[in-house]
Amino acid sequence: MIEIRDVRIEDAEGIAAILNPIIAARCFTALDTAVTVDEQREFIRTFSPRGIFLVAIDSTTNRIVGFQDVSPFADFTHAFDHVGVIGTYVDLALRRSGIATQLFAATYEAARRKGYEKLFSYVRADNDAALQTYLRQGFRSVGTAERHGKIDGIYIDEILIEKLF
Repeated sequence: MIEIRDVRIEDAEGIAAILNPIIAARCFTALDTAVTVDEQREFIRTFSPRGIFLVAIDSTTNRIVGFQDVSPFADFTHAFDHVGVIGTYVDLALRRSGIATQLFAATYEAARRKGYEKLFSYVRADNDAALQTYLRQGFRSVGTAERHGKIDGIYIDEILIEKLF
C-alpha cells in the first residue's frame, strides 16, 4: 500500500537514496551530480511555499519509494504565477508499479488548490518511458529543445511537455 504525503525534512535521506541511482544511471534525468543528504535537507527546508513536494511511502516498510515536486516557473514576474514545473522520480526497482500515477493524482489536486493552471516539464528525449508516463497523465509535447543538455560530453535533447488544467 502506498501513502502519499507532503515532504518532511527527515525524508531527505530517502529522497537522496532514490535520486542518486537515477542520476548515476546517466539516462533518466538531466541532473548530473549526486546529491548529499544535507543538500537535500536544505532543498526541502528552502522549498518554495507556493511549491508542492509530495513523497510516496510504502506503508508496509515505511520507505520512500517515489516523490514528485512542483516549483513555480518563475519568480521574477507574476505573469507565470499559474505555471509550475513538475519533476517525478520513482525508485528504479519499482518503476511501472503505479507509484507515479498515485503521485500525479495527489499533485494535480494540490496544484489546483494552489492556483496552478498549467504544469510544465522537460523530459530527456531518450527517456521514452518517462515521456509515455507523462503523456498518459494528460501532458502533451510542445516541442524539442535540441542539444539542451550535455552530460559526460554528450548532448541530449529534451522534450518540452505541458498539461493545462
